[in-house]
Amino acid sequence: MIPHRLRNLHRPDVLRAKLEREQAPRTTLSFYRYVRLSGVEDLRNELYAEWEALGVLGRIYLSQEGINAQLSLPTSNVEMFRTALDAREAFADVPWKIAVEDDDKSFLKLMVKVKKKIVADGLADDAFDVTNVGAHLDAAAFNRKMEEGALVIDMRNNYECLIGHFDGAYLPKADTFRGAIEEVTLRLRSGQGGTGNDPEILLYCTGGIRCEKASAYLKHEGFTNVGQLHGGIIDYARQIKAQGLASKYKGQNFVFDERLAERITDDVVSTCMQCGKSSDRIGNCQEVTCNMLLVQCEACAEEYADCCSPSCREIHQLPNEVQRAWRKGRSTRSTKTKAINDPEGLRRRIREQEEMLARIGTLHPELVRAGNFPPQPPTIN
Repeated sequence: MIPHRLRNLHRPDVLRAKLEREQAPRTTLSFYRYVRLSGVEDLRNELYAEWEALGVLGRIYLSQEGINAQLSLPTSNVEMFRTALDAREAFADVPWKIAVEDDDKSFLKLMVKVKKKIVADGLADDAFDVTNVGAHLDAAAFNRKMEEGALVIDMRNNYECLIGHFDGAYLPKADTFRGAIEEVTLRLRSGQGGTGNDPEILLYCTGGIRCEKASAYLKHEGFTNVGQLHGGIIDYARQIKAQGLASKYKGQNFVFDERLAERITDDVVSTCMQCGKSSDRIGNCQEVTCNMLLVQCEACAEEYADCCSPSCREIHQLPNEVQRAWRKGRSTRSTKTKAINDPEGLRRRIREQEEMLARIGTLHPELVRAGNFPPQPPTIN
């Protein structure tokens, strides 16, 4: 197949409609492997053609250091996919994690990309031994060590921790993996872990891949007693269900696909960023140039049209052609910061915008002057 055709050429709405028509059950799964690969560009093209034929949709990263894959495929093709994967020596017997919850719509397209790294960690791998990783722990061992007082650290970004985490875990405030590692290292060096100079450390993340690098980095920094949850939260959920164990993880697990989250327990550990009520419903602001992640309850989602603020709501509710003209030349906020991290600041901004809207009927007078839409009459209290 011609390489330039080995990519998606359709709009999201077309892909979504195609998936709706498919109707066959799909399985969502993920896997990774650190393994030395050569001829990565050619491998990328081979995998795209091979997996497209099997109906695979998802996000796959390849590099000289290995593979990181999150994907879905028709359930009827799972065995064929396993056979094809095992036929490649580099990926033979690679363990994978099956999604806890699956609505058959986790991915809309197949994307296989060649990257410098399979996880953008910002670390200089030649500065430490990336193979000297922490001990791999199953769910039962992880639970036991938690009960014995080990220091539990979430290696995910701050917005992933919002809607679910392990009881008593340290939750980094950073919104990047590199930032989280630096924050955790500084905390441990300062003794804020509260368990001595070389505490027993338990790391966890979504599927285990980030803990591979994080545990090796912490061991390089002199922390010798490091363990990691093997298979991450996804496999932890499977194990506790299969073995009848109590879940020490509470709430939902953030995932990087169309679902955004999968429920592990019924606990709600977060609050709506707009009204402060208990909620763990997470989504992106629907104003395209914002796109910020936020926790938003159903009532606020209805009031703000799935947007983060009255300003974004006003733009989102404009005709599409007016929105496109307004967006021209504007960068997307979420390319710099993925999620809203100051709920009180957001609530203050909402109050200020609602007051302005009540006075003059619009938050975007420049569009009124351009004749793109009439101002709404001020609200009379």
